[in-house]
Amino acid sequence: MPPKTRSRVLCVDDDQDACEMLSELMTSFGIDAICARSAAAAWPLIRAKHFDLFVLDAWLPHFDGFQFCRQLRDFDPNTPILFYSGAAFDADKQNGIAAGANAYVTKPDVDCLIETMVDLIAKAKAKDVAPQWVGTDRAPEEISLFPQFFSVKTASN
Repeated sequence: MPPKTRSRVLCVDDDQDACEMLSELMTSFGIDAICARSAAAAWPLIRAKHFDLFVLDAWLPHFDGFQFCRQLRDFDPNTPILFYSGAAFDADKQNGIAAGANAYVTKPDVDCLIETMVDLIAKAKAKDVAPQWVGTDRAPEEISLFPQFFSVKTASN
């Protein structure tokens, strides 16, 4: 059985303390975290490595997180994006989702952050390994394996 690969998350937050906290927190949950302090610093990492999740702050220097999220979503339509930000107004949350994020968690709700991260990563990985049905026009739920492997006989047979 091949070894389990750890999930890799890119955190983009301009606050050094937040980056350190996120890295420590994710490491304790078996997730490798790489931090970038701006959108400009994140792009070379995004182009060079595969990530299972992007965690963004709404307030980034020179380029807000919502603009960055739109560009990131255009570049990578599949990898989940999660905002983890102190921008806690409903309008901020709506802007994050409208920009292409899958979820928005407000700081400092660490429990919700971890739960949402694990959920988004699991769903993305499950989608990556979804079965590919080949050789039939019927949907998988229409295919019954019972006639192929079982025969029903009564006690009188």
